[in-house]
Amino acid sequence: MHLDPFELHRPTSVEETVRLAGSLAGRFDYLAGGTDLLPNYKMHINLKPHVVALEDVAELRGFSADRLGAMARLSDLERDPAWLAAWPSVADAVREVATPLVRASGTVGGNLLLETRCFFFNQSYFWRASLGFCLKADGDRCHVVPQKEVCYATHSGDLAPALMVVDAAVEIAGPSGRRRVPLADLYDAKGDGIRRLTLGPGELLVAVHLPPSARGRKGRYKKLRVRPAYDFPELGVAVAGRWSDERVEELRVAVGGAEPRPRRFDELTEPLVGQRLDDARIRSLAEEIGRSVRPVHNTFLLPDYRRRMVAVYVRRAIAEAKEGTAA
Repeated sequence: MHLDPFELHRPTSVEETVRLAGSLAGRFDYLAGGTDLLPNYKMHINLKPHVVALEDVAELRGFSADRLGAMARLSDLERDPAWLAAWPSVADAVREVATPLVRASGTVGGNLLLETRCFFFNQSYFWRASLGFCLKADGDRCHVVPQKEVCYATHSGDLAPALMVVDAAVEIAGPSGRRRVPLADLYDAKGDGIRRLTLGPGELLVAVHLPPSARGRKGRYKKLRVRPAYDFPELGVAVAGRWSDERVEELRVAVGGAEPRPRRFDELTEPLVGQRLDDARIRSLAEEIGRSVRPVHNTFLLPDYRRRMVAVYVRRAIAEAKEGTAA
């Protein structure tokens, strides 16, 4: 594998980055930690002639108790005990990303915007050429669900579900200025594995904002993967909530790694506020969420197994979050 040539740009401010993105008009990729983009480039997957490196944009770096710069390194979060204690569901997710070496380069924004994955897509050029390519790269058909309109590649980040359950919002800069939206709205509910984000042309993810009101929630993130030391999620379940005398004051559940976008299930958890969350009710909620998720056969584990494990992981995550314990 080798990198084909591209022109590298190194802006130093958000404003300069947005202007540059506008002038390149979709013929570029942003480069954060490079842990996913550069391997894809080496496999000749969706190459662009320009790459905009974000390392020198000071506003994107660093983090505080309630703000994560898009270029904040996962390893820096991992080494801050006070921050990890304040956001337990996110702390779990940070620790579950790949390996220490990857976390040293990987960034918050990079993980949130991570390319969707599929075993018909994430292969060498020669492997993909022998099959006839796919809808997501160089071809015109999906091999998972044979047709030519919808891509079923799967959301592959860990942080999104964990940040969703603490009501995180994202700050976005673009040609029309800045806007802030709930993290869930960053992912296109009407999209697919290709059209997965609501970012407009030239827009840039600047930061993630964490509401202080959510800091007291107990939370957990549980991840299913083939190789526990490294792999992308086959399934990721995040839970955060508050309880008083066994009654639910707040409860958020989000699932990633199973569909083209991560999802939060407020329609199933909000009716539980004020009710006792005993084992039977937890099991019923977990099974209902499991029935709502629709994985397809585009990863190593079979869809039926992943769907069943949604219920198992939701049940475990809620039980651990209530007790404030880790597995």
